Amino acid sequence: MLRIHFTDRDLARVRVAAAPDPLWETVLAMQKLALDGIPAFARWRRRVREDLRERDARAAVRFLQAIAPPARYFPDFLTPAESADGLKAGLTALRGTPSDRLGREVGLMAQHRRLPGWTHRLAAGAGAALDQVAEALETAHDTLIAPQWTIVRTQVDTDRALRSRLAGENGTLGLLDSLRPAFRWEAPVLTARYPVDRDLHLRGRGIRLVPSYFCWDTPVALADDDLPPVLVFPVSHEHEPAPLPKHLATLLGRTRAAVLYSVAGFPTSGELADRLGISAAAVSRHTTVLRDAGLITSRRHGAVVLHNLTPVGAALLG
Repeated sequence: MLRIHFTDRDLARVRVAAAPDPLWETVLAMQKLALDGIPAFARWRRRVREDLRERDARAAVRFLQAIAPPARYFPDFLTPAESADGLKAGLTALRGTPSDRLGREVGLMAQHRRLPGWTHRLAAGAGAALDQVAEALETAHDTLIAPQWTIVRTQVDTDRALRSRLAGENGTLGLLDSLRPAFRWEAPVLTARYPVDRDLHLRGRGIRLVPSYFCWDTPVALADDDLPPVLVFPVSHEHEPAPLPKHLATLLGRTRAAVLYSVAGFPTSGELADRLGISAAAVSRHTTVLRDAGLITSRRHGAVVLHNLTPVGAALLG
């Protein structure tokens, strides 16, 4: 079990990532690529395995899987905090990882499994070895993540909109409680099923919550308790949009266009009905068409259904 211990100061410093983290998504996607039996990733895995016939991409993924195998420990330097500002910023930070940290984290990997010989150069802080890791991560991102980015962004944005709304209505305690059933909030401890038994004491530093498309089943936290606390957790794959919209012709009509414009404000179904002066049944009918067209997503939380634009829907509205 993972037990995250909060103080009053920590509760005031909980924040939700503004967008998907490209390096977290890349590392977690590499792990999921090697794990069959997860239906949510079946279509993505088939597409990626076709793309991996290209030699450079296949070599990059195999190279990285040596230090980030599925469902096992991987070093924290692969997912620097700067990745929140984009792939380029993340890779720049990774290339600047201090040599003492590299030695410590490679040493921790060696306690869990046999490592390839090139990791000795990495542990010694060799710049060429770090460059090789960064280049492989960029190649893996371009193959595994970039073609899927619209869907990744849509699902993460939908989850973030839900968390932000709950935080606005019920404060941080409501936000933490909304993480059920994967987490259990019993003040002052947030608990989740985890591969190892671990206590993480925030000590007034707060925590950054990172909704992730390629995180699955259990959350992931940084292994080093001295780093700024991060908790990566899985988003729902329910009502996942199709990669390409198929029913744009059905969008013609004033009421449906008004629904699409109104969804830009992250409303609930009830708010849409009140705002547009239409029935709940009409809202359901129009949002179903928009969802089938890949223009919005919908997420149920208790009795509330929250709607959000996909990137395609946002682009259509300009």
